[in-house]
Amino acid sequence: MPTQSSKAKIAILGASGYTGAELLRLLIRHPHVEIVLLTADRRAGKPMAEVFPQFAPYKLPTLSAVEAADWQTLQLDLAFCALPHGTTQKVIAELLGRAPATKIVDLSADFRLSDPAAYARWYGHEHVAPDLQKEAIYGLTEVYRQKIKTARLVANPGCYTTCAELALIPLLQAKAIDPDEIVVDAKSGMTGAGRAVREDMLFAEVSEGFHAYGVGHHRHMSELDQEFSLAAGRAVTVSFTPHLVPMNRGILSTIYVRGLKDSLPEDLHAVLSKAYAHEPFVHVLPFRTLPATRHVRGSNMTFIGLAADRIKGRAIVVAAIDNLTKGASGQAVQNMNLMLGFPETMGLDQVALFP
Repeated sequence: MPTQSSKAKIAILGASGYTGAELLRLLIRHPHVEIVLLTADRRAGKPMAEVFPQFAPYKLPTLSAVEAADWQTLQLDLAFCALPHGTTQKVIAELLGRAPATKIVDLSADFRLSDPAAYARWYGHEHVAPDLQKEAIYGLTEVYRQKIKTARLVANPGCYTTCAELALIPLLQAKAIDPDEIVVDAKSGMTGAGRAVREDMLFAEVSEGFHAYGVGHHRHMSELDQEFSLAAGRAVTVSFTPHLVPMNRGILSTIYVRGLKDSLPEDLHAVLSKAYAHEPFVHVLPFRTLPATRHVRGSNMTFIGLAADRIKGRAIVVAAIDNLTKGASGQAVQNMNLMLGFPETMGLDQVALFP
């Protein structure tokens, strides 16, 4: 834990991806951190400015291979892991084996599911660090804030899941909606697919188009089921369909729900408004006012709106986040602030980029 007079020593593992670059964008202006390690295996030996020229004005560590890191000598306070799914388990196990006092915020999916059997079922292989999986705290900050403060390993939620869970968890906890009638229709910008070169992500393949993917079996379903079930106090299986939109950043989730106990849409709006009245990064809009992705672009905000459906008893909840910020790196920094004892909002924007 850093002292008041020193800065926290921070590493970003996987700094050459979109979430790694977003982490760096946020952390270079954070007053209480020092970035001492940046890794990127394919770009090892190169300066960060060669990968992302916007960082040219800043003095940063040269990118290195994660295998070359000397965890004991570095004496890290915290490491962000923005590595591909499936590879993070081994890296974190080795890091904590050599430097057990280091805190971890993992942005992959490797530690999000608390049930090892569920992980194996959804990801197609056994978890190689089951003891660490049991230790991990799910990093939805507004729900698990107190546990995150004392955690050594935090599993940052997925982008789609963050958007839908913040919109619905208070309603499920209040037993205000039917857990068996939840439909999440979500749309994400291109950066949600990562930075790896893929034929189906070429400009000509996605520009001027709009398509669904992962239909009926997207891995974020497992997270949604887990967290919605905990909130409802019973098993929940959610209907969720993601879509890819030809824009760089942002997620918009349109969610269809049915109220319980004669709850009116206005009642559901009141539940959400009360739940988030004092949250710095979640804002509930006036009834019938709905958000757009441009309202949150580049910020760590979640905007939530709610309107009545024309079908009696049903309501439509619309939530918007920036998938790279609140959906990934911004929430990771929010969790880091809690874990290291900094003000939770430090280094994070609450106002969207404009235009």
